[in-house]
Amino acid sequence: MNEKHWTVDITIDEHTAEEGNRTRAIARLRSRDDTHIVGSGFARCNPSDHDVPEIGDELAVARALSHLARQLIEATAADLESVTHEPAHLNA
Repeated sequence: MNEKHWTVDITIDEHTAEEGNRTRAIARLRSRDDTHIVGSGFARCNPSDHDVPEIGDELAVARALSHLARQLIEATAADLESVTHEPAHLNA
């Protein structure tokens, strides 16, 4: 079996502003073959909402991973097109 290991590192930070707390997540994909893709996601807590940081973290991370996934699909399509010389149609 030929195993490959890819790593996704996720960084979460929070900022306080007049319009409410804002959480940002950055998801970085790294592989041994030099694949490096970065996705970002944000979540904002409305000042009238209960401040539950875990919920903002979850939403920001989900959005960052979704952004990362979209970019990985786009990279895959570009790689396929460079090999086949035909348009690639991938569904997410």
